[in-house]
Amino acid sequence: MPTGASATPSRGLAEVAASEASLRRFLAGLPGVDQVGAEARAATLATRSIKTTAKATAIDLAIRMIDLTTLEGTDTEGKVRTLVAKALRPDPLDPGCPSVAAVCVYPDRVGLARQALGAASLHVASVATAFPAGRSSLVVKLRDTADAVEAGADEIDMVIDRGAFLSGRAMAVLDEIVAVKQACGRAHLKVILETGELVTYDNVRRAAWLAMLAGADFVKTSTGKVQPAATMPVTLVMLEAVRDFRAATGRQVGVKAAGGIRSSKDAIRYLVMTGEVAGNDWLDPDWFRFGASSLLNDLLLQRQRMATGHYSGPDYVTLD
Repeated sequence: MPTGASATPSRGLAEVAASEASLRRFLAGLPGVDQVGAEARAATLATRSIKTTAKATAIDLAIRMIDLTTLEGTDTEGKVRTLVAKALRPDPLDPGCPSVAAVCVYPDRVGLARQALGAASLHVASVATAFPAGRSSLVVKLRDTADAVEAGADEIDMVIDRGAFLSGRAMAVLDEIVAVKQACGRAHLKVILETGELVTYDNVRRAAWLAMLAGADFVKTSTGKVQPAATMPVTLVMLEAVRDFRAATGRQVGVKAAGGIRSSKDAIRYLVMTGEVAGNDWLDPDWFRFGASSLLNDLLLQRQRMATGHYSGPDYVTLD
């Protein structure tokens, strides 16, 4: 049996957030993660091989799932416009190459990204809530979120207060996510757990459930600024959580793996794991994303090799 297969709450979820005590009891009552089992299953799934035709489909799907990201203090107007152009036409020499899911930028670059996209239907995602540390007042976090949405973001990536979570103040974390969700309006909310700071798989599971109870549309592994970032065992635990949450509530929540995923081989491993653990319903850009920049380049090189039979030189793709 997969780890967490029996994680279905026995009492109404409406009562869970009634108090700090009831919320903490619920989270503590979630089945513990079998660390050895989770890591062994992730390792086994990583060895799965797929046929050439399926690999071509998987590469295109992985491209369609990318949130093409630039989150640097040196982000210039030209860099953002270049990012948008690449998001729309990842391979300018191949009109059959799909676009990515979204571009992800800081709030002050959202308006520029939206303008550069024009009438294109790509999503604009923005990190908010004092990313990546999350160390600011709730007032500042809500203003940060509202500014990004007003500028044209239709997806917000927020970070949880890891200090509050690790010190046992679960209700404070839940209340903050609820408030940010309200500030998002119609924009989707991705809640970043920063799993590299949560120490244990049990904490990852509890944080994922906490975010989903608060209304998250996606749960996301990492900011990409802390190591370790996304790993297959951590993502497996999160995939189990969203699967079990849907079984308990009927509501589907997406997963975003971000940080450290750079090769086509790794991306395909994550897709195999997603289908095996959560189910094929999650094999769609609406329900699974990669937060990445350099991953797209390797996917394009592999895609071109499959089409021509040889690898192109490093100048085939743009540098990020």
